[in-house]
Amino acid sequence: MNRLIIAVTLSSALALGACKKEPPVVTPDAPQDTVTQPTPTPAPTSTAPQPGSQSHFSSAMAGADTIYFDTDRYNIDNEDMIALRRQAEYLLQYTGARATVEGHADERGTRDYNLALGERRANAAKNYLVSLGVPESRLRTVSYGEERPVATGSNEQAWARNRRAVTVMIER
Repeated sequence: MNRLIIAVTLSSALALGACKKEPPVVTPDAPQDTVTQPTPTPAPTSTAPQPGSQSHFSSAMAGADTIYFDTDRYNIDNEDMIALRRQAEYLLQYTGARATVEGHADERGTRDYNLALGERRANAAKNYLVSLGVPESRLRTVSYGEERPVATGSNEQAWARNRRAVTVMIER
């Protein structure tokens, strides 16, 4: 029986010795020249104003988006014609753009009178734009009368700045 125990112990030891893990002797393959695809970068988003937007229009007009009127007047003079031609060129270039012509008045006169005068000023500017080829369907008018002054004060300088028609783009 002693021999049997010794034989079993020896065979167990040999079996366990055969299970011993050794690190592989194999060396890794040499790196191959591989072409890696660059990660596509998204196209940069432009921070420039979109054509037809109010900021693009204002930038393009550089002040020619506003025309001014004499006291109690709504006629288009030569200086106004130049500004309105620039506006028409813009609107004809950007055919998707739509605009509102705002009519304004100074603080003198009654509220009703100033609203009516602002409307006549807005319509005069709109009609001139239409005469230059801008489709009437792309233009609308609104009168603010004296309600939205750009200059405060009760003097000729402030009044002159408030007697105006302003063209603004309608954002889609």
